[in-house]
This record gives sequence, C-alpha cells and structure tokens, in this order.
Amino acid sequence: MRGNLVKLLLGDDMAAPKSNMASVANLWLRQMHFIDVGDKNEGHRHDYDHVTLLAKGSVEVDVEGHKTIFRAPHMIYIVAGKSHYLTALEPDTVAYCVHALKEPEAILLDSNMIPSGVDPRTVA
Repeated sequence: MRGNLVKLLLGDDMAAPKSNMASVANLWLRQMHFIDVGDKNEGHRHDYDHVTLLAKGSVEVDVEGHKTIFRAPHMIYIVAGKSHYLTALEPDTVAYCVHALKEPEAILLDSNMIPSGVDPRTVA
C-alpha cells in the first residue's frame, strides 16, 4: 500500500529515494539515495532546524514553493516548521539528513554499519 501511495504522490516517473536510517550518540541520520533524475522524497516538515548534507549529485530543494538548486558537496539548512522536499537533478544523487535528538531514543543501527573489531553490544 505505501509503495502505491508514494507512486500516487510522486507520479509514475518518479520514485522515493532509497533510505537508510541510524540513531546513535544523540544523533539521528537518514541517508537518501536518489537513483534517477526526478526522484524525490515525500514532502514533510519538522519541529526543529536541521542540515541536509548533499554528498553527491545535485538537488532542487522546494520549501513551500520556493525552489533552490544545490550541487554537491554542499550543506543545506532546513528551517523548522516549513514544508519541504528534495528532487534529484542527477542520477545517483546522495544526501544525508542530520540532526541532534531532542529526547533520548534507543540506538538504531543496522548490523552492516558496524565495522569488524567493534562489539555491537558496546555501541552507545
């Protein structure tokens, strides 16, 4: 159902980026891999300011109808309370949303993120 909803919201020729999330040491991260030109994340808003790190490619950032183009490498300021979304302008674009956690939360790590020699039980 969610896939159909995303397709309905974004259109047949656009897809949501592949996402990977982590939370550790009071820091929350979301990796977004936009495979194709035109792929975009779902519009949303936050209760806090944060930064999106554009690591590869380029995006158009739409903040309530105001559009700006950014090329990697770039840090993009996202203000609290404003609806926004990112659209890939190049294939294989990669961006990371990063913010501090306002309230302590459980650690969220995929086991493939932990390098050899680190005991996953000791990750804080």
